[in-house]
Amino acid sequence: MNIKNTEDIFNILSKGGFISQNSTDEQKKRYYDLIEENKQEYAEYFSGIGFCLEDGNGYFYFSRKEPKVQLQEKIERLAEWIDYVDFLCTFNSSFSVGFEFSAANIQMQMSNDIELKDKAGKLFSDKRNFQEIVETLITKMKNLGFIEVANEEEPTYRVTSAFNYIDKLINMLVISEEVKDEIPE
Repeated sequence: MNIKNTEDIFNILSKGGFISQNSTDEQKKRYYDLIEENKQEYAEYFSGIGFCLEDGNGYFYFSRKEPKVQLQEKIERLAEWIDYVDFLCTFNSSFSVGFEFSAANIQMQMSNDIELKDKAGKLFSDKRNFQEIVETLITKMKNLGFIEVANEEEPTYRVTSAFNYIDKLINMLVISEEVKDEIPE
């Protein structure tokens, strides 16, 4: 068997994280290459402990069959992420894999853009100011592996390939014209 670092890889993926091809973390890039080179072996190994290794466009993640209760929770988290992506695309329509930004960029845009300010207020009604809002969003995105620090001195962040996962999910959603009028804005 040619697989290595299974414990480290498991620790990232089992927490809902992603391992991306374009990671700014050299170790994660090595993990991606290891998995890519030995995908079948890793998939068999992790399936033996109840995890399904999945791959997307430049990223790997785990999936599992879950009861309907957990499925409902996932749908609620997806709805939350749809709102986050909408917010981020309102911040910058180019927000996608490889995009770099800083917290200060978002905060400045929020202070000048009424629509962005309104969306932030709805998403993070418990936060007192723009800085708290942006820090919360960045923390959530970093924890899932959707962004990583690109430059610690600035600090700036880069959107990883894992962002394709949520983008793909959102783009797969189809709303029938019949129900479109029934969905509240």
